[in-house]
Amino acid sequence: MKAKIYKPSKTAMQSGRSKFNKWVLKITDKKNQIKDTMMGWNGGSNTSSQVQLKFKTKEDAVYYAKTNNLDYEVLETSERKVISKSYADNFK
Repeated sequence: MKAKIYKPSKTAMQSGRSKFNKWVLKITDKKNQIKDTMMGWNGGSNTSSQVQLKFKTKEDAVYYAKTNNLDYEVLETSERKVISKSYADNFK
């Protein structure tokens, strides 16, 4: 099984950044999925692809993947640059 380790980005409906300090380990297992012919949905009996584990640091998530013999891929995030401006700067 293969796992992705990433830091989730905030949605457009959220303005704060307080809940985005956790790393997520999500197991992706595409080979056990079955395509339903009538509805066209993907399904299967393996529920491990629905599990998301949250960790405080990236190192904790990598350690968990190594101890459980998971092939993992770390997706690095780019930090947002905040440029502080005031309304008066528009008229300079």
